[in-house]
Amino acid sequence: MTGEMLMQIGMAGIGALGFGLLFHMQGRRLVTVLLGGIANWSFYLLALHAYTNRVLAFFLAALATAALAEVLARLLKTPVITLLVPMMVPLVPGGDLYYTTLALVQGDTEGFARFGSLVLREAGAISCGVILVACIVQTVVKAAGLRKKI
Repeated sequence: MTGEMLMQIGMAGIGALGFGLLFHMQGRRLVTVLLGGIANWSFYLLALHAYTNRVLAFFLAALATAALAEVLARLLKTPVITLLVPMMVPLVPGGDLYYTTLALVQGDTEGFARFGSLVLREAGAISCGVILVACIVQTVVKAAGLRKKI
């Protein structure tokens, strides 16, 4: 790991921590969000290194982070959404959204289309990863619940 990667991971944790504070989290939940933000960006960097496709890396990082949030929420007895949202903040494609807006303002239709489609693919990959984990968890919980009734 390079120093730049470690800096990125640290900043991802601080960003997640900031949103945890914004949501008035305290104690173990706040530490969990900090570590979850660090894990989130680490998943992203690992996936990006393995596949060199940013959209796929966003999807895999969202998948891993959503699964982590599901497990941690059950351990902490807290709603998943309270952990998931701050932990996912490092994945928000803010830079690409900035360049999309800049291209629009400057009248660069080619740049707007390029960056805009990238933002849509990245946001779609993040949402698909989160939704996939939520569906799998719901299916498993329902199957376990049905099994107990029999």
